[in-house]
Amino acid sequence: MTVAERTEAGRAAAPPAPGPRSRGPRTARPWLLLAPALLVMGGLLLYPLFRVLVLSLQDFGLRELVSGRTAWVGLDNYVELLGNADLWTTVLPNTVVFAVVAVAATVVFGTLVALLLARLTPVVRGVVTTAIMVAWAMPAVTGTYVWVFAFTPGDGVVVQALGALGLVDAATANPFAGRLSFFAVAALNVVHHGFPFVALTVLAGLMTIPRELTEAAIVDGAGAWRRFRSVTFPMLRPVFAVVTVLSTIWDFKVFTQIYLMPGGDGVNRGVLTLGTWSYVESFAQNRYGLGAAIAVLLTALLLVVTVVYLRLLFREEEL
Repeated sequence: MTVAERTEAGRAAAPPAPGPRSRGPRTARPWLLLAPALLVMGGLLLYPLFRVLVLSLQDFGLRELVSGRTAWVGLDNYVELLGNADLWTTVLPNTVVFAVVAVAATVVFGTLVALLLARLTPVVRGVVTTAIMVAWAMPAVTGTYVWVFAFTPGDGVVVQALGALGLVDAATANPFAGRLSFFAVAALNVVHHGFPFVALTVLAGLMTIPRELTEAAIVDGAGAWRRFRSVTFPMLRPVFAVVTVLSTIWDFKVFTQIYLMPGGDGVNRGVLTLGTWSYVESFAQNRYGLGAAIAVLLTALLLVVTVVYLRLLFREEEL
């Protein structure tokens, strides 16, 4: 039998090549399994966002709330919002600068705590971890009132201590009156509540670094800062990316820690953020349409941060 005849015989005996995969029940089955979760997410997330967007296009107040009538104004709320000088001179700078400072302080302090925990023995580490978890488990309302009590003008513990050191006049100092001092107290509150997440996440990453790398760096004469910069940070760069972006999302929309502080409920217009401004315009001024427009602006800014977060996750192998 010639080579050509053998080739033809092999082709005839070979099973037919599989055709394109059917797009029947197998393709629809995953979507059917995901349908309940997608419906719940749509009801809990997408529908409220849609309602806020619709509300931002209306002149909606108590009259419309009682009567049920709809007064469409189109983009007038957004025009008023973007044309408001307070947005550009007060509210937006407060929101952005506060978020940047709070995130930086949270990540740095949380990382230092994680490095400390990594050096402790397992028993002591468990005790200290339990202690810092208390700060994470504490409700934001309770934690805020504790900080307000500590900085109460006149008889607050911190104010009295600063007065004893001669830094302030304890009888007249009011940390909640000034814009800078107000956000300094709020930043301490946010960092206190948020650093345990960073510390535990970074600690988990530190546990994955091979000890041989650190020992080799020590043998080469690298100090603590050089080891962190050349070994620890490159190895944990994806971890730092995640905690930084998540902290940015959380701190960008901080509400409780600002609103519950004296003056943060709108009495002191100089300390408004996008979150508190939206609440004040909606429920204090009964301008739900304008408050919804502010909420949409805040959501748009958070979506930008979320997109950056997703890009960092998808590029994790490049980090």
